[in-house]
Amino acid sequence: MAEDHKIRTSVKIYGYTYKIVGAETSAHMESVASIVDKKMREIHAVAPSLDSSKLAVLTAVNTVHDNLKLKERVEQLENELRKLKG
Repeated sequence: MAEDHKIRTSVKIYGYTYKIVGAETSAHMESVASIVDKKMREIHAVAPSLDSSKLAVLTAVNTVHDNLKLKERVEQLENELRKLKG
């Protein structure tokens, strides 16, 4: 997609404002930012001594972990579906 067609959205995550550029809608990007902000605040509540850089990395690690678990579950369900159809 050409740069001119990308959507620019300003979002707030953990007290900082970021300009996000992407092909998704502003609502989608705001939703993503909201989830990241919520996760960072949840982790901060458990580990308040972490600085924002470490908090961001830990949030990313947790998010990727969750993503991988979901992908594994989708693959498992797809395999079960194939078996039922076959």
